[in-house]
Amino acid sequence: MTDDGFMGPPWQIDYIEGARTYRDSLPEGVRNTFRDALIDILTAKDPYRPGENVPVEPARSTRFRGPHILTFDSGRGWARFVFVRRSADPQIVIEELFWQ
Repeated sequence: MTDDGFMGPPWQIDYIEGARTYRDSLPEGVRNTFRDALIDILTAKDPYRPGENVPVEPARSTRFRGPHILTFDSGRGWARFVFVRRSADPQIVIEELFWQ
């Protein structure tokens, strides 16, 4: 925890049950690719702006701090997530996951 009471990266991560079940059903190589993409947002100072390696964009342009879309595996997969900015336990919540 920092002096101002706000924890920094790496953030906690949680899944909506459907997203966790879908993640667990993916082939191992795809799960590893998704995990590698998550590492960038988990360790970024701002998970909505992780850097150039992982494309992240708002799900709706009118709600910048709302849900965002993370793409992985050369655009074959995506995950919708939100970053909950709590001072005691900030976390990233994966709401939906898809891969084709």
